[in-house]
Amino acid sequence: MLACGLACERCRWILPMLLFSAIIFDIIALAGRGWVELSGTGQQSSLWWRCHSVSTCESLMDFAWGRAAAAMLFCGFIILVICFILSFFAFCGSQMLVFLRMIGSLLALAAVFQIISLVVYPVKYNETFNDSGVTYIYSWAYGFGWAATIILIGCSFFFCCLPNYADDLLGNAKPRYFYTSP
Repeated sequence: MLACGLACERCRWILPMLLFSAIIFDIIALAGRGWVELSGTGQQSSLWWRCHSVSTCESLMDFAWGRAAAAMLFCGFIILVICFILSFFAFCGSQMLVFLRMIGSLLALAAVFQIISLVVYPVKYNETFNDSGVTYIYSWAYGFGWAATIILIGCSFFFCCLPNYADDLLGNAKPRYFYTSP
């Protein structure tokens, strides 16, 4: 990060903005109706419902795996919101930099919750609703869930590594030059 010439004191707000984008992606995944589309039938499923047409829908919360997938994704979302709020406090003062590794650990935990949810859902959905001759297409809202999870994994790595560069973050480090005279 420093070798690229980026000044840490100017770019340190990138991580909270990435967390904000992950929150938006998770909201789209939680509320989106396009998790699964069945080819050739017009059926759609979300995290919460399986709709055969616009008027006839059945709840996926009647199944234990549906409740588990929704709860795991929602728990990951709650942890993500908490980490987003904590990240503002962590970057505001020098004494708060000790929270960066805790935020990184919480983000890793949120990523684990979301990975479990995003793996359990398609496996159990295909197992429960085994329609012959129909192809399941995992669609845009499911993809937004994975995008949020990938952002969580990357941010957890950076939040865990940032305390090593505390002086650079605070602007106390001596400048490093790429060229030195002989």
